[in-house]
Amino acid sequence: MKIGVLTGGGDVPGLNPCIKALVYRAIDEGHEVIGFRRGWWGPLNYNPDDSETLNLCTIALDKQNTRTIDRSGGTFLHTSRTNPSRVPPAEVPEHLRSKNFDPNAEKPLDLTKHVLKNLESLGVDVLVPIGGDDTLGYGSRLFSENFPIVAIPKTMDNDVNGTDYCIGFSTAVTRSVQFIHQLRTSTGSHERIAIIELFGRYSGQTALISGYLAGADRTVIPEVPFDAKHL
Repeated sequence: MKIGVLTGGGDVPGLNPCIKALVYRAIDEGHEVIGFRRGWWGPLNYNPDDSETLNLCTIALDKQNTRTIDRSGGTFLHTSRTNPSRVPPAEVPEHLRSKNFDPNAEKPLDLTKHVLKNLESLGVDVLVPIGGDDTLGYGSRLFSENFPIVAIPKTMDNDVNGTDYCIGFSTAVTRSVQFIHQLRTSTGSHERIAIIELFGRYSGQTALISGYLAGADRTVIPEVPFDAKHL
Protein backbone atom coordinates (compact mmCIF):
# COMPACT_ATOMS: atom_id res chain seq x y z
CA MET A 1 0.00 0.00 0.00
CA LYS A 2 1.18 3.53 -0.76
CA ILE A 3 0.33 6.09 1.91
CA GLY A 4 0.37 9.84 1.31
CA VAL A 5 0.80 12.37 4.14
CA LEU A 6 0.59 16.16 4.25
CA THR A 7 0.43 18.96 6.81
CA GLY A 8 -1.69 22.09 6.40
CA GLY A 9 -2.55 25.25 8.28
CA GLY A 10 -0.58 26.63 11.22
CA ASP A 11 2.52 24.87 12.48
CA VAL A 12 2.74 23.24 15.91
CA PRO A 13 5.61 21.41 17.69
CA GLY A 14 4.03 17.94 17.37
CA LEU A 15 3.90 17.74 13.59
CA ASN A 16 7.33 16.29 12.88
CA PRO A 17 7.04 13.62 15.61
CA CYS A 18 3.64 12.69 14.15
CA ILE A 19 5.08 12.34 10.63
CA LYS A 20 7.99 10.25 11.94
CA ALA A 21 5.71 7.92 13.91
CA LEU A 22 3.51 7.42 10.85
CA VAL A 23 6.48 6.69 8.56
CA TYR A 24 8.15 4.25 10.97
CA ARG A 25 4.96 2.29 11.60
CA ALA A 26 3.99 2.22 7.91
CA ILE A 27 7.40 0.96 6.82
CA ASP A 28 7.44 -1.68 9.56
CA GLU A 29 4.08 -2.85 8.20
CA GLY A 30 5.57 -3.10 4.69
CA HIS A 31 4.00 0.03 3.19
CA GLU A 32 5.42 2.90 1.10
CA VAL A 33 5.03 6.54 2.22
CA ILE A 34 5.04 9.69 0.11
CA GLY A 35 4.95 13.17 1.62
CA PHE A 36 3.24 16.09 -0.11
CA ARG A 37 4.93 19.46 0.27
CA ARG A 38 3.11 22.58 1.48
CA GLY A 39 -0.14 20.90 2.45
CA TRP A 40 -2.79 20.62 -0.26
CA TRP A 41 -0.54 22.72 -2.48
CA GLY A 42 1.46 19.56 -3.26
CA PRO A 43 -1.26 17.34 -4.76
CA LEU A 44 -2.77 20.39 -6.46
CA ASN A 45 0.39 21.58 -8.23
CA TYR A 46 1.79 18.19 -9.22
CA ASN A 47 1.80 17.72 -12.99
CA PRO A 48 2.01 14.10 -14.24
CA ASP A 49 3.36 15.40 -17.55
CA ASP A 50 6.23 17.33 -15.93
CA SER A 51 8.76 15.20 -14.06
CA GLU A 52 10.26 18.25 -12.35
CA THR A 53 7.07 18.78 -10.33
CA LEU A 54 7.52 15.37 -8.69
CA ASN A 55 10.41 16.61 -6.52
CA LEU A 56 8.82 20.03 -6.19
CA CYS A 57 5.54 18.72 -4.83
CA THR A 58 6.42 15.39 -3.19
CA ILE A 59 9.13 13.57 -1.27
CA ALA A 60 9.54 9.84 -0.68
CA LEU A 61 9.65 9.28 3.08
CA ASP A 62 11.68 6.59 4.81
CA LYS A 63 13.30 5.95 8.19
CA GLN A 64 16.52 7.63 7.12
CA ASN A 65 15.16 11.02 6.09
CA THR A 66 12.70 11.20 9.01
CA ARG A 67 15.06 9.88 11.70
CA THR A 68 15.87 13.26 13.26
CA ILE A 69 12.88 15.40 12.30
CA ASP A 70 11.28 14.99 15.74
CA ARG A 71 14.13 17.06 17.23
CA SER A 72 12.56 20.27 15.97
CA GLY A 73 9.08 21.73 15.95
CA GLY A 74 6.97 22.61 12.95
CA THR A 75 6.79 20.45 9.84
CA PHE A 76 9.64 19.61 7.50
CA LEU A 77 7.04 18.97 4.78
CA HIS A 78 6.16 22.68 5.09
CA THR A 79 2.62 23.97 5.10
CA SER A 80 0.14 26.27 3.40
CA ARG A 81 -3.53 27.18 3.57
CA THR A 82 -4.27 26.01 0.04
CA ASN A 83 -7.75 24.55 -0.40
CA PRO A 84 -8.19 22.84 -3.82
CA SER A 85 -11.95 23.32 -3.67
CA ARG A 86 -11.55 27.11 -3.43
CA VAL A 87 -8.57 28.11 -5.55
CA PRO A 88 -8.31 31.81 -6.48
CA PRO A 89 -7.95 32.12 -10.27
CA ALA A 90 -4.55 33.79 -9.88
CA GLU A 91 -3.25 30.73 -7.98
CA VAL A 92 -4.39 28.05 -10.44
CA PRO A 93 -1.36 25.97 -11.56
CA GLU A 94 0.04 27.16 -14.89
CA HIS A 95 -0.51 23.85 -16.67
CA LEU A 96 -4.24 23.93 -15.87
CA ARG A 97 -4.85 27.34 -17.32
CA SER A 98 -6.69 27.49 -20.65
CA LYS A 99 -6.66 30.19 -23.31
CA ASN A 100 -9.96 31.47 -21.94
CA PHE A 101 -8.63 31.58 -18.40
CA ASP A 102 -9.09 34.89 -16.59
CA PRO A 103 -6.61 35.27 -13.70
CA ASN A 104 -8.48 38.39 -12.56
CA ALA A 105 -11.79 36.60 -12.07
CA GLU A 106 -13.20 36.76 -8.55
CA LYS A 107 -14.92 33.39 -8.26
CA PRO A 108 -12.66 30.61 -6.83
CA LEU A 109 -12.39 27.33 -8.71
CA ASP A 110 -12.94 23.76 -7.52
CA LEU A 111 -10.00 21.64 -8.75
CA THR A 112 -10.89 18.48 -6.84
CA LYS A 113 -11.06 16.36 -10.01
CA HIS A 114 -7.48 17.34 -10.79
CA VAL A 115 -6.32 16.40 -7.27
CA LEU A 116 -8.00 12.99 -7.51
CA LYS A 117 -6.38 12.41 -10.90
CA ASN A 118 -2.96 13.28 -9.45
CA LEU A 119 -3.39 10.95 -6.48
CA GLU A 120 -4.31 8.16 -8.87
CA SER A 121 -1.34 8.96 -11.10
CA LEU A 122 1.02 8.74 -8.10
CA GLY A 123 -0.54 5.45 -7.00
CA VAL A 124 -1.60 6.76 -3.59
CA ASP A 125 -3.99 4.31 -1.92
CA VAL A 126 -4.81 6.30 1.21
CA LEU A 127 -4.10 9.87 2.27
CA VAL A 128 -3.31 11.12 5.79
CA PRO A 129 -3.90 14.88 6.12
CA ILE A 130 -2.68 16.39 9.41
CA GLY A 131 -4.41 19.67 10.12
CA GLY A 132 -7.30 21.59 11.52
CA ASP A 133 -10.71 22.72 10.35
CA ASP A 134 -9.79 23.82 6.82
CA THR A 135 -7.22 21.10 6.07
CA LEU A 136 -9.41 18.27 7.34
CA GLY A 137 -12.46 19.91 5.80
CA TYR A 138 -10.99 19.31 2.37
CA GLY A 139 -9.96 15.82 3.47
CA SER A 140 -13.64 15.23 4.19
CA ARG A 141 -14.43 16.47 0.69
CA LEU A 142 -12.10 13.86 -0.83
CA PHE A 143 -13.63 11.21 1.41
CA SER A 144 -17.06 12.14 0.01
CA GLU A 145 -15.54 11.42 -3.42
CA ASN A 146 -14.77 7.88 -2.15
CA PHE A 147 -11.05 8.46 -1.67
CA PRO A 148 -9.71 6.76 1.54
CA ILE A 149 -8.76 9.36 4.17
CA VAL A 150 -7.28 8.94 7.67
CA ALA A 151 -7.41 12.35 9.35
CA ILE A 152 -5.13 13.43 12.20
CA PRO A 153 -6.45 16.53 14.04
CA LYS A 154 -3.92 19.32 14.53
CA THR A 155 -5.07 22.66 15.90
CA MET A 156 -4.27 24.75 18.95
CA ASP A 157 -8.00 25.58 19.10
CA ASN A 158 -8.89 21.93 19.89
CA ASP A 159 -12.05 22.43 17.83
CA VAL A 160 -12.08 19.48 15.42
CA ASN A 161 -15.50 17.85 15.75
CA GLY A 162 -15.47 14.26 17.00
CA THR A 163 -12.04 14.46 18.66
CA ASP A 164 -11.02 14.84 22.30
CA TYR A 165 -7.52 16.19 21.92
CA CYS A 166 -5.63 17.77 19.01
CA ILE A 167 -1.91 18.08 18.29
CA GLY A 168 -0.86 21.62 19.26
CA PHE A 169 -3.44 22.18 21.99
CA SER A 170 -1.09 21.30 24.87
CA THR A 171 1.57 23.73 23.65
CA ALA A 172 -0.98 26.50 23.18
CA VAL A 173 -2.25 26.08 26.74
CA THR A 174 1.25 25.82 28.25
CA ARG A 175 2.50 28.97 26.54
CA SER A 176 -0.71 30.86 27.29
CA VAL A 177 -0.37 30.08 31.00
CA GLN A 178 3.29 31.19 30.97
CA PHE A 179 2.31 34.41 29.19
CA ILE A 180 -0.46 35.16 31.68
CA HIS A 181 1.86 34.58 34.65
CA GLN A 182 4.52 36.86 33.13
CA LEU A 183 1.96 39.67 32.81
CA ARG A 184 1.04 39.47 36.49
CA THR A 185 4.08 41.43 37.69
CA SER A 186 3.53 44.42 35.37
CA THR A 187 -0.21 44.35 35.92
CA GLY A 188 0.15 44.26 39.71
CA SER A 189 2.95 46.84 39.83
CA HIS A 190 0.83 49.38 37.99
CA GLU A 191 -2.39 48.43 39.82
CA ARG A 192 -4.10 47.53 36.58
CA ILE A 193 -6.40 44.86 35.24
CA ALA A 194 -5.05 42.76 32.35
CA ILE A 195 -7.45 41.62 29.66
CA ILE A 196 -5.94 38.79 27.61
CA GLU A 197 -7.34 37.58 24.32
CA LEU A 198 -6.45 34.08 23.14
CA PHE A 199 -6.92 32.26 19.84
CA GLY A 200 -9.75 29.78 19.59
CA ARG A 201 -11.99 30.71 16.66
CA TYR A 202 -15.46 29.66 17.81
CA SER A 203 -14.19 27.32 20.52
CA GLY A 204 -13.45 28.33 24.12
CA GLN A 205 -11.24 25.34 24.89
CA THR A 206 -7.91 27.19 24.84
CA ALA A 207 -9.19 30.15 26.85
CA LEU A 208 -11.07 28.00 29.37
CA ILE A 209 -8.23 25.60 30.20
CA SER A 210 -5.55 28.33 30.15
CA GLY A 211 -7.65 30.60 32.37
CA TYR A 212 -8.27 27.78 34.83
CA LEU A 213 -4.60 26.76 35.04
CA ALA A 214 -3.38 30.36 35.29
CA GLY A 215 -5.88 31.24 38.01
CA ALA A 216 -7.58 33.99 36.01
CA ASP A 217 -10.39 35.86 37.81
CA ARG A 218 -12.81 35.55 34.91
CA THR A 219 -12.78 33.66 31.60
CA VAL A 220 -15.34 34.29 28.86
CA ILE A 221 -15.79 31.81 26.02
CA PRO A 222 -17.83 31.90 22.78
CA GLU A 223 -20.09 29.05 23.87
CA VAL A 224 -21.52 31.00 26.84
CA PRO A 225 -23.28 34.38 26.34
CA PHE A 226 -22.04 37.18 28.59
CA ASP A 227 -22.82 40.80 29.38
CA ALA A 228 -19.69 42.91 28.79
CA LYS A 229 -20.98 45.76 30.99
CA HIS A 230 -21.80 43.40 33.85
CA LEU A 231 -18.43 41.69 33.49
